[in-house]
Amino acid sequence: MSASFDDILKQVSEISTKKLAVAAAQDEPVMEAVAEAKRRGIADPILVGDEEKIREIAGRIDFDLSGVEIIDIADPALAAHEAVKLVHEGKADMYMKGILDTKTFLKSVLDKEVGLRTGKTLSHICVFEIKGFDRLLFMTDVAFLPYPTLEDKETIINYAVQICNACGIEMPKVAPLAAVEVVNPKMPVCVEADQLTKWNEEGRITGCIVDGPLSMDLAIDPTAAQHKAGASSRKIVGDADVLLFPDIHAGNLVYKTIVRMADFKNGCILMGTKAPVILTSRSDSFETKINSIALGAVVSEHLKANK
Repeated sequence: MSASFDDILKQVSEISTKKLAVAAAQDEPVMEAVAEAKRRGIADPILVGDEEKIREIAGRIDFDLSGVEIIDIADPALAAHEAVKLVHEGKADMYMKGILDTKTFLKSVLDKEVGLRTGKTLSHICVFEIKGFDRLLFMTDVAFLPYPTLEDKETIINYAVQICNACGIEMPKVAPLAAVEVVNPKMPVCVEADQLTKWNEEGRITGCIVDGPLSMDLAIDPTAAQHKAGASSRKIVGDADVLLFPDIHAGNLVYKTIVRMADFKNGCILMGTKAPVILTSRSDSFETKINSIALGAVVSEHLKANK
C-alpha cells in the first residue's frame, strides 16, 4: 500500500515505462518535469509543439533530446489535437498539458473523433502526502467540477476508488464531507452524503467504505472522532482515505490552505477519460508535476490491467 509518493515512485519502477504525450510542449517548467520523469524512468515523452522552441529550452535546461520523439506543430490547438490523438490511438499512455490555455486543452480531451471522452463526468482528483499523516489523502473535486450532483458524486467516488486501488489501497474509506455529521433535511449536502452511504450499504457503490455526512475533523482526526458521541457506530473514525467535497468552493479552499500552510507533497490527475490526463497549473511546483506524472503512470497501469 502506498503511504507516500516515494511508495508510488517505487511502484512506477516496477511497471513498464509509460509514454507521455505533451501538448504544446515548449514550456520550460513542463519540460523540466518531463526531463526528470524520463531520467527517473517514469515516462518516455513525446513532445508535440514548436520544435525550434523545444530544442532551445532543452538546451537551457540541459535536457538531452536523443531518442525523444518530437512532432513539430507550432500552433498550440493543432499540437493538442495531434498529442491527444496519440493517446486515443494507443501510441501514448498519458496526456499532459503544456503551454496552452486550459479551455483549448480540454477541448482536445473531449474531441469526438480523436479525444479521450467516455461520456462520463470528468473530475479532478488530488493526492496529498502531508507531514503528520500516516497515509495519503485523496481529495476530490478541488479544481474542475463546480457543483456535482448526487449522481456525479457517485461517479467521483468510483474514480477515487480506482486511483486508490492503483496506489495499493484495496478498500478505501470515503468521507462525504459536510459541516455536521447529522442528517438535516434542510442541508442538502448532508442528505446527499447520507444517500451515498446508503448506496454503499446496498451495494450500488462498491469497492470502498462510505460513511457520511462527516465533518472534516471526524474524517481525518482519530482523537476528535473518538471523543464524539456515537463514534463506536461509525465506520470512519478519523481514518478516511478519500475526502469527497460538497462543491468546488470547499475543495479548492482546503486545497489552497494545505498548499500555503502545510508541509506536503502532492500530485493531481483528471479522471473520467480513456487514459489519465495530467492537468497541472503553471503555479504548481516542479515536484508536483513529477508526482502527477508518476500518479498517471500507476493509474494507467491499473486501468489497462482492469479493463
